[in-house]
Amino acid sequence: MNKDNIFSLLDRTGPFATGDYPPGLAPLSSEARQFARGLAEAGMGTRYRILRNQIFEFLDVRSFREIQAIIADPVRRKMANERAYRLLGNMFGIEGNAREVILRVNTYSRTADGVINYLKGKVLANYASYIEMTNEIDSCKSPVDLMLILFDDRYHKKARFEAKRKLILMSLAASIDQRERETEVEGKFGQFLDFLNEHVWSKKNRIGELEIVYLLSDHDPETFACTKVEVIGQGHWAYGHTAPKVFGKEVRVVERKANQKLTLIKRRRFEVNGVEVPIYVSIRKKQSEAKVLKLLRKGEENPAVAVDDELGLMGVVDSVAEVKAFQGHLTQSAAKAGSLMTLEEVTDTLSSGGHRSGSIGSSAKTQMLKFFARMGGMRVEFIVHTNRSYLNYMYEREVSHDEYEVRRIFDSGVAELLFPQDIYEIDIAEKKDSVIRWFRKRIEEF
Repeated sequence: MNKDNIFSLLDRTGPFATGDYPPGLAPLSSEARQFARGLAEAGMGTRYRILRNQIFEFLDVRSFREIQAIIADPVRRKMANERAYRLLGNMFGIEGNAREVILRVNTYSRTADGVINYLKGKVLANYASYIEMTNEIDSCKSPVDLMLILFDDRYHKKARFEAKRKLILMSLAASIDQRERETEVEGKFGQFLDFLNEHVWSKKNRIGELEIVYLLSDHDPETFACTKVEVIGQGHWAYGHTAPKVFGKEVRVVERKANQKLTLIKRRRFEVNGVEVPIYVSIRKKQSEAKVLKLLRKGEENPAVAVDDELGLMGVVDSVAEVKAFQGHLTQSAAKAGSLMTLEEVTDTLSSGGHRSGSIGSSAKTQMLKFFARMGGMRVEFIVHTNRSYLNYMYEREVSHDEYEVRRIFDSGVAELLFPQDIYEIDIAEKKDSVIRWFRKRIEEF
């Protein structure tokens, strides 16, 4: 926890911790003197002065006492809202009329709620009833109304903490949105898709035409690492004890055994030296909620520093030789498109079996080829797997992506930061092993 960044405002042990009652901070009061001592001991006096000035300017007041007048006066509250939206629009470079600015700022509210709902619906799904958001905070979109809740004695401590948390998440979402508009991420994502369709994928298939196959894999009972994998084409197999017939022809019978998985993938093709090579591809533009979580994990307010993988592609091919063929094919395809492609931060552990990463929660056992490709004014993250390394990425103990997602939320302190024990009546930090066991059960039994 860096005391100089915005996340320190959520610290439950610091001077900005949400108390049982809203801060009074009347001049010369005993509460104000005690608060000042806490600021001095924590070395956060400058952070407080900056925050106080921002609140006063945001609400157009000159003292904390005036905030109570806005809470009680609907006319002043409306004026404060109109002014605040205008100021926020100018600060984050939002173009358009007043209504368009309001709609844009309100999307930051949806992103903030989306971060909490994502955690509640996936990583912390077993504890959803504990961490559910207060209805009044969930439905509130206005930054001014959320700010006023912090000083409103009618609201419980949990609601006031969630209002503060939502304001911080909205601030991160706004910074991310501004960064995306400045770097034209949406446009570059479209350009990236066009590049793939025009120069990378085989012209013998229509755009979006995919071949469905299944990966039938055996897994080690101790580690659940893939020990054997076989590609089975669609329509060439069936479950059962007797061989059925499809169009009058017998097909192979597949009976699921212990420690075995059947994974559906949909593959495209690329051409190398006249040979069509199948590849499963997942292309993504990182969503705003995921970017907010990444900023939280890294303790970084600036998305330009923390989020370097906005555009990405994951590919899965049959062998290591085809991984290398795909990498070479990308470079040649970029040249055909009129751009030099340079590869940065290349990590190849498909053969060595070791992966060193600075990412919180990552496993040294992870195998993959990972690199960033700079081309055509874009920087795109590529992760390329063989069938076996992909199945390990999906299923192996300590390696699977679901486990990685759990570990990085807990090990980074994000779970505890967003859902402190004294607010939610649960020590969420102690639930890590239980959550991992639940995910392992889902992976290995279904």
